[in-house]
Amino acid sequence: MRKPLVMGNWKLNGSKNMAKSLVAGLRNELSNNTACNVAIAPPVVYLDFVKHQLDGSNIILGAQDVGVNLSGAYTGEISIEMLKDVGVTHVIIGHSERRTYHKESDEFVAKKFGVIKEAGLVPVLCIGETEAENEAGQTQAICARQIDAVIKALGIQAFNGAVIAYEPVWAIGTGKSATPAQAQAVHKFIRDHIAKQDEKVAQQVIIQYGGSVNDKNAAELFTQPDIDGALVGGASLKADAFAAIVKAAEQAKK
Repeated sequence: MRKPLVMGNWKLNGSKNMAKSLVAGLRNELSNNTACNVAIAPPVVYLDFVKHQLDGSNIILGAQDVGVNLSGAYTGEISIEMLKDVGVTHVIIGHSERRTYHKESDEFVAKKFGVIKEAGLVPVLCIGETEAENEAGQTQAICARQIDAVIKALGIQAFNGAVIAYEPVWAIGTGKSATPAQAQAVHKFIRDHIAKQDEKVAQQVIIQYGGSVNDKNAAELFTQPDIDGALVGGASLKADAFAAIVKAAEQAKK
């Protein structure tokens, strides 16, 4: 039985006051229920601060990105060992905003995946198609290509203990969300695609949905058999809304 993961991606939002208030709100709203894993990914400058706010809770500390180099003359980069040192366990990579604004290729994202796995941490690999690709019927081809870059570089076993977040780019921050049936169809395709190489790996890999997930649409999404939680953007900045999404995931798996 896969345990769902609901992860909040704060993106470029936050301050110490906001972080303290938000974490306190989450701790107040959420029990230490273990039916669902919960993670938050603040901006890197607040990771250590947030880690201390999380002490004694079951909430996992995540990061929004990582560099591929471990040390050296790479100004502005953050290494996986640095993230590990401050208590991060889950790292988002391949988010469409990184792929678009920073021109990150599938191969470069796969390299990050390998760095995270080598350090014993959990990669959260974002994949998904743009609106134009969706309209052209290329959803499956795009998802397969982004997954295959990791398989080619690292082998299918790299997905053991990993997370995939299917995020249709046309649904991120737009208020549009794929219908539960649409999302389930893509999630099933992703699991089946991995199963072609290894059924056991496919059955244990966590596949989240992301793209305008909120407290109104989460419950129906989580009833789908291949949707294992969510990667949440805007709604993760509000304790009550994020907690409601977590509770929906817990309820769906009872």
